[in-house]
Amino acid sequence: MTSPSMPLRRPGDTTMRGLLLMVAFCITAPLLDVSSKLATDAIPVGQIVAARFVFQGLCMLPVMLAMRLDWRCSRRDLGFLLFRAFCLMLSTYCFVAAVAFMPIADAIAIVFVMPFMLMFLGWFIFGNPVGPRRIAASAVGFLGALLVIQPSLASYGLVALFPLGCALSFSFYEIATQAMSNRVHPVTNQFLTSLAGVVLCLPVLWAFNGTGVESLDPVAPDALNWLWLFGVGFWAAVSHLCMTIAMKYAPAATLAPLHYLELPMAVFLGYAVFGDFPNLLTWAGIVIIVGSGLYVIQREQRAARATPAPAP
Repeated sequence: MTSPSMPLRRPGDTTMRGLLLMVAFCITAPLLDVSSKLATDAIPVGQIVAARFVFQGLCMLPVMLAMRLDWRCSRRDLGFLLFRAFCLMLSTYCFVAAVAFMPIADAIAIVFVMPFMLMFLGWFIFGNPVGPRRIAASAVGFLGALLVIQPSLASYGLVALFPLGCALSFSFYEIATQAMSNRVHPVTNQFLTSLAGVVLCLPVLWAFNGTGVESLDPVAPDALNWLWLFGVGFWAAVSHLCMTIAMKYAPAATLAPLHYLELPMAVFLGYAVFGDFPNLLTWAGIVIIVGSGLYVIQREQRAARATPAPAP
């Protein structure tokens, strides 16, 4: 498949643009979580997941048309797109199911074990080397996650494990994205993933319609809940578009540490909208997860710099 060539990165100003866009992602992504949590008061989790794909696709469509991007993809990439959409659907379901009961900051803190999962998946799938220091940092990071999970497990039950499912499925989503990143334009990728998500979600909702299954039996939203559902898709489109464009201007290794800015934004919004504030044990877990994650990212950056560039 052909697509418009990506602009070459230039040092200095372009890196700063990438950093600012990643900060924008960290500010807007928690608004998606807030919209999801507000919608869970009246809307089943499965319907919220479907709404994310529907409204995200509708928001991405004008961008696709304005950029005049090619819609076509190979059969191989179609398979990756369906797998990517399935992983994103599962990740979204797990996270929305979690924030229906848990504070947003607690759920995001647990999801941030994802760098460790990506590291091990990279070792398992691509054969990337994993040294003892990174393994030790991962173990410490999981210990921090347990500090967040333990009180949540006592308060909310097994739902506290949903963020781990979100992290694992999103890690596979990232792997699938990496596998096709050089062949499909990022905006096309997002739009087609949204379309594939709709194709996967709507038959499930149709099958469960009228069954009484609380998380999957769709309901008719009122005006306010239509607003929350639109917010889920809108903020998903805005935040992921910011991240996609950021990666045009700065390397992923440079941007990765900024992901942790989501946590203070999530804490602020959780307190401002829902009155949730992490306790001391959760704060300890957050500090451990962030510290371990930043160490793993630093080790990955060093390994990337030490790898010789391929011969032209």
